[in-house]
Amino acid sequence: MNCGYEKGAFTGANTQKKGKFEEANGGTIFLDEIAEADLNFQSKLLRVLQEREISRVGGNDTIKLDVRIITATHKNIAEEVRAGRFREDLYYRLMGLPIELPTLKQRGNDILILAKYFADMYALENKCPIFTFSQEAKDKLMKHHYPGNVRELKAIVDLACVMSDSNVISEPDITLPTNPIPVEQLFSAQEKSLKDYNTDIITFYLNKYNQNVLEVAKKLNIGKSTIYNLINTGDIKK
Repeated sequence: MNCGYEKGAFTGANTQKKGKFEEANGGTIFLDEIAEADLNFQSKLLRVLQEREISRVGGNDTIKLDVRIITATHKNIAEEVRAGRFREDLYYRLMGLPIELPTLKQRGNDILILAKYFADMYALENKCPIFTFSQEAKDKLMKHHYPGNVRELKAIVDLACVMSDSNVISEPDITLPTNPIPVEQLFSAQEKSLKDYNTDIITFYLNKYNQNVLEVAKKLNIGKSTIYNLINTGDIKK
């Protein structure tokens, strides 16, 4: 929780600094991906919402707040509450008026409008001529499903600008991510035991992270002894 600090509150605090909530006082603050906040942050945020006040680090004075809060998430917060990853009391404090945005694929020509915007931004940032899209390139963009929504579209357009030999982005310049194998196809292709699937997953991550057992254990949220046991038994070969 960024509540600012007073001069001399800690080493390097040479001046007073306002926090984000204080800067937004009388206005609006936007908290993106709120479902990713850890429980410690959630607790502090709940107190701010309940008390409508903050204190700077190293200070004794309280600062009254009048702030509109807008939050965003791609997760189902109610499901996060049931799973114990999001505080129920904070959920009801933030619930307000929910607005569900359609996925990019459901927004029709917004795909092309956003693609043109991203291409213009790329040209501006890289000081190159403005790009246009061929009809074939537009058709290819419109047919994609965008599981990564707007962020995925931006990545695709940025890469297309790099790949284009001219200021006209053509169909071959549009590189789309390879769609993952559907779960049904994955499991029907070859029947395996749960241990075999676990071994495959751990092996994949070991190869990805250069056989770093500690890093893989952290990524998969498992004990390192689980990985070492599979290595010692020969189920995983390093």
